[in-house]
Amino acid sequence: MGKQNGSCWWCVKAFKWVPVIFILTIVFWSYYAYVVQLCYYTIDSYIQKTLYLIFFHIFIAMFLWSYWKTVFTDLISVPEVFKVPLSEVEKLQQAQSEEAQCAILERLGQNLPVSNRTIRGAIRFCDKCQLIKPDRAHHCSVCRACVLKMDHHCPWVNNCVAYHNYKFFILFLGYALIYCVFIASTTLQYFIHFWKGELDGMGKFHILFLFFIALMFAVSLNSLFFYHCYLILHNRSTLEAFRPPMFRMGKDKDGFNIGKYNNFQEVFGENKKLWFLPIFTSEF
Repeated sequence: MGKQNGSCWWCVKAFKWVPVIFILTIVFWSYYAYVVQLCYYTIDSYIQKTLYLIFFHIFIAMFLWSYWKTVFTDLISVPEVFKVPLSEVEKLQQAQSEEAQCAILERLGQNLPVSNRTIRGAIRFCDKCQLIKPDRAHHCSVCRACVLKMDHHCPWVNNCVAYHNYKFFILFLGYALIYCVFIASTTLQYFIHFWKGELDGMGKFHILFLFFIALMFAVSLNSLFFYHCYLILHNRSTLEAFRPPMFRMGKDKDGFNIGKYNNFQEVFGENKKLWFLPIFTSEF
């Protein structure tokens, strides 16, 4: 990828923000189309305008707050206790056989809370970060670090979705879905007026595209949001859904399942007042 101070590295780093800028551009345009073209120029009833604007601003505020937290929450570093001393790393590299490496890792991990294993039954070790991987942690090649409870790396937020921001990601999906459904449902009647030729001016095209885009995003977000709800209730990450975690006794897709309510609390915490706010309350 080039040196981190080289022009190529900066180009790649800047390019990663393109999906985020694209989403924000769509959101800001939708704000103009809904508030100005629909509520200000098209709707005549002041009561209807007021109600639409109140709910619209609540939904967009929660959506943008959750999205901001998903994008800009930094990774939580793997605790120092999992780091392997340089002397032990050298022993691993000099080991003559795989069995010898496994023996060294077993010794290093005997006092660590790790139950996940490799396919061959060894303790998981990251040679790039030089640490024993905690359960459910994976090395992200994009973030160039081992990520705690990694779900996946999402280009749409330019961040890993993992322990540090998984609650924010779920809320982002949920509020984005509500935002799109609200826009689609409240613009439907004006979309129908457009097809009947009852809307005039350039604003009708904004309303037309607003309805189509909101409907399109609502359909795609619907499946993604409810899929992650399913994963939460079964305490699985996206990675674990495709490849079940390995334990000493073999693969077990429900290896971290502690009951639906407890699984939910692991992500959203015990304080019910904070469940639907993008404030970190996740348990580990």
